[in-house]
Amino acid sequence: MKIKSLIFLGLLQSFFFLNAQVKVTDPVEYVNPLMGTQSVHNLSNGNTYPAVCRPWGMNFWTPQTGKMGDGWAYTYTAEKIRGFKQTHQPSPWMNDYGQFSIMPVTGKTTFGEDERASWFSHKAEISKPYYYSVYLADHDVTTEITTTERAAHFQITFPENEHSSIVIDAFDKGSYIKIIPSENKIIGYTTRNSGGVPQNFKNYFIVLFDKKFSTTSTWIDKNLTKDKLEAEGFHTGAVVGFETKKGEKVNVRIASSFISHEQAELNLKIELGMSTFEETVLQSKEEWNKVLGKIIVEDTNPDQLKTFYSCLYRTVCFPQKQYEIDKDGKIVHYSPYNGKILPGYMFAGTGFWDTFRALYPLLNLVYPSINKEMQEGLINDYKEGGFLPEWSSPGFRNVMVGNNSASVVSDAYMKGLRGYDINILYEALQHGANNEGPMDAVGRKGVQYYNTLGYIPYDVKINENAARTLEYAYDDFAIWKLAKALNRPKKEINLLEKRMLNYKKLYNPSIGLMSGRNKDGSFPADFNPFKWGDAFTEGNSWHYSWSVFHDIQGLIDLMGGEKKFAAKLDEVFTTPPIFDDSYYGSVIHEIREMQIMNMGQYAHGNQPIQHMIYLYNYAGEPWKTQYWSREVMNRLYKPTPDGYCGDEDNGQTSAWYIFSAMGFYPVCPATDEYVLGAPLFKKTTLKLENGKQLIINAPNNSETNRYVNELKWDNSLYTKNFIKHFDVLKGGELNFDMSNSPNFQRGTTKDAYPYSYSNSK
Repeated sequence: MKIKSLIFLGLLQSFFFLNAQVKVTDPVEYVNPLMGTQSVHNLSNGNTYPAVCRPWGMNFWTPQTGKMGDGWAYTYTAEKIRGFKQTHQPSPWMNDYGQFSIMPVTGKTTFGEDERASWFSHKAEISKPYYYSVYLADHDVTTEITTTERAAHFQITFPENEHSSIVIDAFDKGSYIKIIPSENKIIGYTTRNSGGVPQNFKNYFIVLFDKKFSTTSTWIDKNLTKDKLEAEGFHTGAVVGFETKKGEKVNVRIASSFISHEQAELNLKIELGMSTFEETVLQSKEEWNKVLGKIIVEDTNPDQLKTFYSCLYRTVCFPQKQYEIDKDGKIVHYSPYNGKILPGYMFAGTGFWDTFRALYPLLNLVYPSINKEMQEGLINDYKEGGFLPEWSSPGFRNVMVGNNSASVVSDAYMKGLRGYDINILYEALQHGANNEGPMDAVGRKGVQYYNTLGYIPYDVKINENAARTLEYAYDDFAIWKLAKALNRPKKEINLLEKRMLNYKKLYNPSIGLMSGRNKDGSFPADFNPFKWGDAFTEGNSWHYSWSVFHDIQGLIDLMGGEKKFAAKLDEVFTTPPIFDDSYYGSVIHEIREMQIMNMGQYAHGNQPIQHMIYLYNYAGEPWKTQYWSREVMNRLYKPTPDGYCGDEDNGQTSAWYIFSAMGFYPVCPATDEYVLGAPLFKKTTLKLENGKQLIINAPNNSETNRYVNELKWDNSLYTKNFIKHFDVLKGGELNFDMSNSPNFQRGTTKDAYPYSYSNSK
């Protein structure tokens, strides 16, 4: 079947009943990979790029509008494409590694990224997870791309031209390229990276053409040499040319490996072989529909359906597989920690500060088998690097705070994942919790203060001290939960139990929020709760004060009881978006994104406050959760290039939407509970890996009917403000009776409240 026909039929099937309740049967056709691409350095609408890939695939491909080395590889407002890049970039702030590009050109032989660039239009662009196509106007060429996990297939349609060519750019910072005309092949490697790699890091690639070369050239830096077949230097590349007829399609198959050229060739053989372009497109589409089809939604609003599946697409992009299959069929990986080729799984490209909150809980619920592989990969991270990574890209990266690998490991085990050595991971958690790492963002910076005083002081020159303290306390809770499950010694368990209450040491009664605290026990007299950074990470006290995921009741008690707590939550939305940016010296994009959203101090564009909406459930006012979760979904998410309200962050901001649209959210990972909100769709079917289904019905759901009047679970009245993970795994039906006005009686008694440590004793 032709590609355009395949896409057209999918779209027709998706939108035929535009105003009727649609049951999604082809979910990948609702995905817009351009969602979030209209971003710039000082204002993020997602900071995404249109990844053509497989779920969790090792290699992604993207059209490249930015210059080589620019973290903003593709921006929606750009006018020209410079190439099509293999990428492993998790975010523009982390930038890329293992990158090189391909670009078709006609006419005069050009190879520099500015000279070869071509105007393009979104009107002549098709972007799908499984397929990308664009018309390059300056060259009269159409480029199409589809992928496997470690390989890509390009189909390039040329005009009638005596001087058609394809440029392979191995990028700067050290690269190598070799043309092998007898095999219609180019091999090479790139070393360009942004950190987190050993000295011997290389990404080896192979490029195979189905057309013989009539001309060959290589370049080093800006010097092109005709008929020279090999080049090694700071910045190398190759140009191969041929005469083409009008409409002639040149097929280019590409694969890469972090191990060797031989492994790259094996990856190409295993994953593409002799498959046609159309066959690979179809296989990729089927794979995407299989993964996205784990959650099927039904509704009348096509934009919300598109938003949902565009978000679900983002949640299954990262972390990327960094392992390969060798000639004996064994799983092997190049270690970004010690540079060796070793057996077993490896993943990279995620920051746990972001993703522990909802992304990993989503994997544990919907895709547990892939997270089992990820847990095995974490074991290898620890064995090879000496610590668990808190941000991997591909190895240790020195960014963000916290020790949130504890949450990622504990939540997986507490949600039932088995079949890997949890005792090694527990050892890794204990090691990370009691030691500073090789860099600030590994292990626990300031651990000597935390373990003695119970907090990291404000006045000892450790930045983001309050944020670190709050996150360490929650991380100790996560380790405590795992320690109890593993029957660790009582002394060990008791110490963790004591430390997880350290959050109380930062509650400042003079402002009614968390603040930094000096070494002598005093609170800074001039502490400003509107000051971003300083004691906190990419936020202020209004955002971080709710980071007591494991003991909201304890926080309620500190704040003076349920009424005062709920009123403080209300203040987040009613307090103007004033801010103090003096710590940064300028308005960082996260500040601007809060300021312009017209939701007061609520800063959904960054992670620390994203769970806060669900906390009304702990204080007897669940209808406010129902109201605000719908407001955020309606106002801050769109299936458009400016469709996010801040950095998407490797699936976390998308996972918030997926959970919230289903009607519940994992406020406290490492427990077995999800806190209820209200579903967005009329019907959602969650297809679990164990073969069971959870069906979420809300037939009278609408824009006005956003409140839960009554909830039944399998026809029995359900009065709690939470549901349990292992009950969900049994399958069944949640039947929401939605109303246009709140039910002020439902969920208002303490027996309805979700888990808090203070209520569990």
